[in-house]
Amino acid sequence: MLKVVNLKKAYTSEAGKVGAVEGVDFEVQAGEVFALLGPSGCGKTTTLRCIAGLETPDSGQIWIGDRPIYDDRSKLVVPVHRRGVGMVFQSYAIWPHMTVFDNVAFPLVRGGFRVSKSEVKERVNNALRLVQMDGFGDRPAPLLSGGQQQRVALARALVYEPQVLLLDEPLSNLDAKLRQGMRLELRELVTRLHVTTIFVTHDQEEALVLADRIAVMQNGLLKQIGSSRDVYLRPTNGFVAQFVGDANVIAGHIEKLAANGGMGVVQSPIGRLSCWLPKSMGVNEKVTVMFRPESPVLHAERRHDAPNIFPGSVKRVVFVGSRLHCDIEIGSVLIRGEMPSWFEISAGQAIDVELPPGRLQVSPG
Repeated sequence: MLKVVNLKKAYTSEAGKVGAVEGVDFEVQAGEVFALLGPSGCGKTTTLRCIAGLETPDSGQIWIGDRPIYDDRSKLVVPVHRRGVGMVFQSYAIWPHMTVFDNVAFPLVRGGFRVSKSEVKERVNNALRLVQMDGFGDRPAPLLSGGQQQRVALARALVYEPQVLLLDEPLSNLDAKLRQGMRLELRELVTRLHVTTIFVTHDQEEALVLADRIAVMQNGLLKQIGSSRDVYLRPTNGFVAQFVGDANVIAGHIEKLAANGGMGVVQSPIGRLSCWLPKSMGVNEKVTVMFRPESPVLHAERRHDAPNIFPGSVKRVVFVGSRLHCDIEIGSVLIRGEMPSWFEISAGQAIDVELPPGRLQVSPG
């Protein structure tokens, strides 16, 4: 449904040109929910604005279906109102002098997707019904809550039935409790409508909940594209491991390889780690071992019946409601663990830490 090829965009500053997007490539399938995830300044919003037509790239190509909407080779730049995309801005951009109905109807009355007056009312009412705002048409926009404004902005983006829906930090202005509920509602809505959706966020949990696939960006580059599960459990580099959720990262080198790949041994500061290793790796190669805080298994009694068991000392325990965050020292290395809140553990306690091989991710470098 949407294809971005070698997209580049730079801005001019006092220090010279600054590359915001440095050759980005990705494809989004019809009906897919695709997230651009990364820290502030990584280029995710610039990429989204280039797709919308609010920014003109320096080079590259953008396709919606089989129709090019930007191509630097032929100097093609399709204007915003002819791209067939709907966009919800971070600020929602709700006009305070209009009613809810007039806000949603604006693209059909003043924009590039005008329809007959008889069709406007039907489309607006349908859009408000989709976002559970039917009956609010006469409500003045300033009297809406943050969650209601977000729904109105979404209804306005959907009212002209766009081919692609673009969302720029759509939930960032909501309080934590409302944001959690709106994630699920938004996911159900776009799935039900089967509308191709691209959204920008710096919130890792939001991306994991909403997206079918996630593209993690850093400094204008795509560092990894994959399903939520793959990006979280199988990050391909240290940046993705550290940015998407919390991660323990330990440097080491390969001491032993199994024949034809499989289980090998990595020598690390905490000891010898049995790990699943790709066939492409070799003995003495420097590697990074990554595991999530929920991966360690903690034992109050000494254990010797499983691989990767190391004696440790609990340095700190923090209660955060449903979980306990634990800092555990193994030799000279401090790791983070997470346990259920009912687990009995306290600072100063001696404990055995098990690192199951299947929960360790090994990457080169």
